[in-house]
Amino acid sequence: MQIQSMSRPSSPFAASPRRRRRHRRAARHAFTLLELLLVLAILVVLGGIVAVNVVGTGQAANADATTAQLKMLKSNIDMFQIRMNSLPQTLEELRDGPSDAAKKAKWVAPIITEIPKDAWGNDIDYSVNGNSYELRSGGIDGQKNTEDDIVVTP
Repeated sequence: MQIQSMSRPSSPFAASPRRRRRHRRAARHAFTLLELLLVLAILVVLGGIVAVNVVGTGQAANADATTAQLKMLKSNIDMFQIRMNSLPQTLEELRDGPSDAAKKAKWVAPIITEIPKDAWGNDIDYSVNGNSYELRSGGIDGQKNTEDDIVVTP
């Protein structure tokens, strides 16, 4: 009786010379750490540029919305002036009617249902000077009488 030596059959998953060459070729085509860092740096720069432009656009949109709100309020004040033959002393008179009892008799209905705020959520400043008035928003910083104020006059 002869004992046969049992040799391992070659595995189909063993790395053949051809596979080793492909593996080396693939390793040469992989990205290096320097290349990955360079791509990452480019993406960060592009992201910063986009972020700056998007933030600036939002502030400009808020300024435009506030200007439109002030112009609408101006037309409401003009309507009050036509109805009552005088300017309202406060913006609340556009909603509640004049405080003067003689003018209150001519009051028909509210012109606005609520006092609007600017796009940043701040109150709109209304001041009367004789036959003229001014509507003012504090702008981006919310402070009145600064250079970023948005003003509408008749």
